[in-house]
Amino acid sequence: MKIIHIIPAYKPAYCYGGPTQSVSFLCENLVKNELQIEVLTTTANGKYELNVPRNTPVFINGVKTYYFRRISKDHSHFSPKLLFNLYQKADAKTTIIHIHSWWNLVSILSCIIAKLKKIPVVLSPRGMLSPYSFGTGNTTIKYLLHQHIGKELIRYCHLHCTSEQERRELLPIQQVQHISTIPNMIDTRPHIPLNNSNFDDASFKMIFLSRIDPKKGLEKLFYALNLLDYKWTLTIAGDGLETYIKVLKELAGELRIADKINWTGPATNSNKYALIAQHHLLVLFSHNENFANVILESLITGTPVAISEDVGLAKYVKANELGWVAPANHIKIASALKAAHHNKAKRQNIKTIAPSLIKEHYNQVLLTQQYINLYQQIREKH
Repeated sequence: MKIIHIIPAYKPAYCYGGPTQSVSFLCENLVKNELQIEVLTTTANGKYELNVPRNTPVFINGVKTYYFRRISKDHSHFSPKLLFNLYQKADAKTTIIHIHSWWNLVSILSCIIAKLKKIPVVLSPRGMLSPYSFGTGNTTIKYLLHQHIGKELIRYCHLHCTSEQERRELLPIQQVQHISTIPNMIDTRPHIPLNNSNFDDASFKMIFLSRIDPKKGLEKLFYALNLLDYKWTLTIAGDGLETYIKVLKELAGELRIADKINWTGPATNSNKYALIAQHHLLVLFSHNENFANVILESLITGTPVAISEDVGLAKYVKANELGWVAPANHIKIASALKAAHHNKAKRQNIKTIAPSLIKEHYNQVLLTQQYINLYQQIREKH
């Protein structure tokens, strides 16, 4: 059984955030279990292109990976050579195609090829079939595409959700025959540093580590920060459109909080855990997140989190008392941040229990087996 993973951008294109990390870590663990894995992707790296060999296999941490040039430099990621390569090598008797993401020509056209050749498909939309996604960015095009093409293609696929929240949001939008929920995997190896922030520090250190995008609710966070009555700093570790970052910096200036915000640019894969561990609290008050890897990455260092109830892991954080969860409005966010600051005992407890909980609940060996079982069930049904 061969699993061909289709994703518009693959490592080291970390500017695309969580999906790039999650898919690469999944593929690496599948290879360790001796599955035949191939990744077909593009050279996309934001507005630039990855400097990698093209149209030929490259082994990235053991994963056989093909990078193909994209013709369009936007989020459509159109790559004829990728599609031609998929059409040539995909075999209905031996292959499963696992597509990660939606609303781009790599994913949609790959799904059409799979359906024409009667190859089973696992589709991981990764939040792209949520009401929030339908309501932002080219909404008319999305609606027409979904009504005339997308519905039938998605119905052909086995849907994979990464959280129960993503599943709940998806079902009213799309009628599906088969659906599974398996969480993302993160690196849980023992070399990850533990939180070393001093809870008696004069300034309460918070960190936002993610793509800088309107979806992430930074405006609401800024208005909430303006209401705090204690000393604080915020590190923003991420990248985004320069025009949008300029808008955020202007807002910080208007609110007179600019001197408390440190814009560090994107964190590297090698230093992000150490960076998180230097802060008292990780914040993510997004309007919508299907999962949010960074929550687990923070907790595994022992750093508590404060997040919106629209983040896929909000229910888990709340149930295990690993942080503070609030609606995405600035008054409620400010209340959550004040509670996080004042409750040193809870933060100390999270620092103690969170790393072992994450390693237990998101054990990569067990999660890898769940993905393998899913592929085997699909193959047998096919």
